[in-house]
Amino acid sequence: MDVDLYFIKQQFTLGAYPALLSLQLPDPSSSDYIPFLLYKVRAHLAIGDNASALALLPTDTENVALKAAAALAKGEQGLETLRDLCVEIEADQDSSDWEKQTVQVLAATAFVRAGEIEEALETLRTEGIPGDEEAALLTQVYLSLARPALAQKVLAPALKANPDALVLQLAEAAISLVTGSQGTSGEPYAPALSFYNEQVANPSISSPALLVGRAVVRILRGELSSAQSDLEEAESILSRAKCDQASSDMLAAMIVAAGLSDAKKGEADQLWTRFLKQHPSHPLVADIAAKDLLFDQCASKIQVPPRAVAVA
Repeated sequence: MDVDLYFIKQQFTLGAYPALLSLQLPDPSSSDYIPFLLYKVRAHLAIGDNASALALLPTDTENVALKAAAALAKGEQGLETLRDLCVEIEADQDSSDWEKQTVQVLAATAFVRAGEIEEALETLRTEGIPGDEEAALLTQVYLSLARPALAQKVLAPALKANPDALVLQLAEAAISLVTGSQGTSGEPYAPALSFYNEQVANPSISSPALLVGRAVVRILRGELSSAQSDLEEAESILSRAKCDQASSDMLAAMIVAAGLSDAKKGEADQLWTRFLKQHPSHPLVADIAAKDLLFDQCASKIQVPPRAVAVA
């Protein structure tokens, strides 16, 4: 993998999607063409622009990784295709490790989005140490199941084998966010903060996702002013890139930061209305709706006694 393709992978891994999408594809005869194309397609998918992702993909391709990307872009309609591709590539002795790992990661991503968590886990589990992206996605799935110990168990050998992999360092930061691990400094969330500080300072990366990640760390540490500054900068990057919709994670973090700030209670309500409109299926929306329903159910079971009347 040459330097140019390494840079493209770095942009994708660190969430610099607007910058990645602005780059021109190499000549189709280049050995980098398929991986580069796939990263651009996945960047479109990451920001929810499935139509643009499909438009980039040739309809007559025989490449299994591109077929998997097209199936992922089709949502639940593509699940059966992804299952077939996983079986096909497992039996194909001529497929490269990169192709196999890419198909498995894309398929598992689709299964997670469809709520098929066990199928995603089965797709990602391999004998020996999983690939970098497989290990990172497994880590995220286990964290979503509130199983940080299992996430760490998956990540540790992968990190030992490839400590410089950004996708694994990002997964390690996610574990720090969930567990509040202190690292060697003794400060809460130190590993996550150290990772985000280092990457945000990289002049070759302009990533709203990194700024949102650091903002989340700062919210957890009670540093609301610094967190809000990061979120404002992330929104500015998206605005300059002319993204129609704000990042769901960015808006969620903005709501939390505003809600915790005494001076911005009204702003939190406005952001929540915007969030509901732009991201109605976000897990935070589902969680709040479930809690509202639970509250109403509990309230309905409470019998309010009649008002006491004073007797002369």
